[in-house]
Amino acid sequence: MPHMTTALITGANRGLGRHFAAELLARGATVYAGAREPASIDLPGARPIALDVTDPDAVAAAAALAGDVDLLVNNAGISTGAQLLGDLEGVRAEMDVNFWGTLSMVRAFAPVLAANGGGKVVNVASALSWFAAPGAGAYAVSKAANWNMSNALRLELAGQGTQVTSVHLGLADTDMATAIQGPKTDPAVVARLTLDAVEAGDLEVVVDDWSAMVKASLAEDPRTFYDRFLTL
Repeated sequence: MPHMTTALITGANRGLGRHFAAELLARGATVYAGAREPASIDLPGARPIALDVTDPDAVAAAAALAGDVDLLVNNAGISTGAQLLGDLEGVRAEMDVNFWGTLSMVRAFAPVLAANGGGKVVNVASALSWFAAPGAGAYAVSKAANWNMSNALRLELAGQGTQVTSVHLGLADTDMATAIQGPKTDPAVVARLTLDAVEAGDLEVVVDDWSAMVKASLAEDPRTFYDRFLTL
């Protein structure tokens, strides 16, 4: 993969992150696979690295170790089910990982990417960047922040030639979505489509029809969309 020869993926031990790592390995890239428990990385050829994106020391250590990275995939994320008027610790936890953790990684690796020719950043967001649903209040807010963070970082990193791509999908068939009903996209397909789009220079990846519909709805009266949830 031209210009994406060495990658670091956060949350690479399972789910979508593991599929990103596997796809990159299949394409011939060197892959640093980040996880809180590096022993949980079981992909042959991947280079396990201890990484908690909420720990500034761990993030700094990862940037120092992986100084040859030209692709950063910010995949690590959590969903606690916290509501904004409920458990505030859950809300903070989602923001700490989905927003602050991602930003911490970009801040640490921006100089690395610059030194390696500019590189690329992939931030895994969600269709929930563009709407909120019952049971996903905190998650939706954190992913909305993640999405607009990508927009801002794209401008701030343009001068060093770093491409920033935001990825949006509904449900992927991973552990995080096990208890949720509805159509689910094969995570291997998500990884493949995303990496193809990044290589093509796309700044946003809308993976599925549901996400495309949600994004299009932003131009409409919000009641048209939210009447399916509101009980007023």
